[in-house]
Amino acid sequence: MHTVSSTILALRSAEGRMAVMACDGQATMGSRVVKTGARKVHRLHGGRVLAGFSGGTADGMTLLERLEAKIASHGNLRQAAVELSREWRTDRALRRLEAVVVAVSEEGLFLLTGEGDVIEPDDGLVGVGSGGGYAVSAARALLRHAQLPVAEVAREALRIASEIDIYTNDCVTLETVTW
Repeated sequence: MHTVSSTILALRSAEGRMAVMACDGQATMGSRVVKTGARKVHRLHGGRVLAGFSGGTADGMTLLERLEAKIASHGNLRQAAVELSREWRTDRALRRLEAVVVAVSEEGLFLLTGEGDVIEPDDGLVGVGSGGGYAVSAARALLRHAQLPVAEVAREALRIASEIDIYTNDCVTLETVTW
């Protein structure tokens, strides 16, 4: 079995008027690096939603397509996230998908899993993938002790994670959305 590791970090500004999602560019299969500039963060719903995934590429892309369809039919990210997570947990074919999804919009920041989880973190900060914990730790420290814009916090946190996690590189893709 081939595995693909990723690091995704998403955060909302303290005022809640801006969100940032960043990812590293490394794609691996087993112990081999097969791509250094992979794009794992995407804009959905006319650019008003940022979504990213960690896990299998085909699985993650399938989930993002389904999330976009759910947003279109429900009109908001919160309800779409709940509906996708419910479908993901109960549908036999979807249950086999190996990925985690992070999505952010004006409504909030959500982490979705195949176990039926739709988690909205208390502090507006979430990291997933092999380097997610490192990126979150770095971002929290930077937010507490540096006067940096949230986009720079995300970029630097991913760089720090790349220095620790072998499945995370320093080729950072960053997307921002404002309301």
